[in-house]
Amino acid sequence: MAWFETWFNTPYYHILYKDRNFEEAEQFISLLIDDLQLHAGATIIDLACGKGRHSVYLNKLGFKVLGLDLSEESIRQNKVFENTTLTFKVHDMRHPIYPEVSAKKADAVLNLFTSFGYFDSEEEDRKIFRSVEGTLVPGGLFVLDFLNEKWVKNTLVPEETITKQDIDFHITKKIENQFVIKDIRFTDKGIAHHYFEKVKLHPLETIKNYAAACGFESVKTYGDYTLQDFDAEKSPRCINVFRKILK
Repeated sequence: MAWFETWFNTPYYHILYKDRNFEEAEQFISLLIDDLQLHAGATIIDLACGKGRHSVYLNKLGFKVLGLDLSEESIRQNKVFENTTLTFKVHDMRHPIYPEVSAKKADAVLNLFTSFGYFDSEEEDRKIFRSVEGTLVPGGLFVLDFLNEKWVKNTLVPEETITKQDIDFHITKKIENQFVIKDIRFTDKGIAHHYFEKVKLHPLETIKNYAAACGFESVKTYGDYTLQDFDAEKSPRCINVFRKILK
């Protein structure tokens, strides 16, 4: 199984990342939604929704939301949040969404907080863009929130230990063949565990080429969660907004 099919389904993944700043995330989503000017009641797909917090927040803002994630455990837990305008389903982002998973096309698809770059081949990356294009209405928006390649290379911390719930997570990071690889080792209840994360460092030009080849035009690129302009040398994020080309 691929690393993300095992690691994301473990309780330890959620322990390690449980202190992520969700207030900051909600502020970012609010700024983003205001800037995108989506109409009231628009349909949004939260692609790779994880624990569903951002799907829930988008739904509270008045949108119809479908949260999709490969992790069966995350989707199982997210089901408690469902209502008439919020639904969660298990889905591999490389596979078509419409009409197999969603009977209705979406006004926007959001892929947030580095939920891209997990796959080894370019073809698998392109499948995501094709899947998103196929599920958007004409003129629909695709937001891809990703790492800034140069910033990651300039700020990489090669080794650290993070303690959560009395578990010491020993983490090493390296860049190899254009992938940033995070090796995670820890012991819990006398049992040693070893997982890793592997994310491809796509340059902005590559991401835009994928999008253009799959029927999108670039609208704008932000450099951080306050929606500042993208700076290839200094920005921590590479947040792309694409529009499905009208045909």
